[in-house]
Amino acid sequence: MIGSVRGRLLDKDPGGELLIEAGGVGYRVTVAPSTLAGAGPVGDECFVYVHHHVREDSSDLYGFAELDERRCFEALLSAHGVGPALALAVLSHLPPDELRRAVAADDAAALELVPGIGAKTSKRMVLDLKSRLGAPETVGVGAAAAAGDGAGSAVAEVRAALGQMGFSPSEIRDAMAAVSVEAARNGEADTGALLRVALQELGPR
Repeated sequence: MIGSVRGRLLDKDPGGELLIEAGGVGYRVTVAPSTLAGAGPVGDECFVYVHHHVREDSSDLYGFAELDERRCFEALLSAHGVGPALALAVLSHLPPDELRRAVAADDAAALELVPGIGAKTSKRMVLDLKSRLGAPETVGVGAAAAAGDGAGSAVAEVRAALGQMGFSPSEIRDAMAAVSVEAARNGEADTGALLRVALQELGPR
């Protein structure tokens, strides 16, 4: 099984795929928007941790900038009814530290911001993930600090602020996609700056 890929970046597909050449072989790796944004320019060296997902009719690679993201992705796959596409969508909206906090706090509503997840599914996922995800304090190196001053905490604060401002779950979902990309691109941990990005994405009400 393939656990990581390091090589020259041949292409970045805006749809969420990296083409990485390693040892003369080009690997097509599906990634989240934040990983896509964080990858360097075409031609530079690129490294991703990989989950190799093998099924009867396909063999796909899913890539992550951080090892903890891959671990959370694999935990999500073990939850009832969660496939690779949905697991990647969850991590696109809830980085590992936020996902752990949501599960630990039984915050099923946080998962409902992900396209394709309704109230019943989110509650089932929280139950399934309780025994598969560590406590928030175990967030790995490279992830946002669980103490509350990292980019992951700022993203969570923006999501909460949008809810308090009365935006609908679908509006928050769309805005948070842009916020997550911005946070990954710039390492931005300032809540105010990320909130401005969200409000610009939402436009005038």
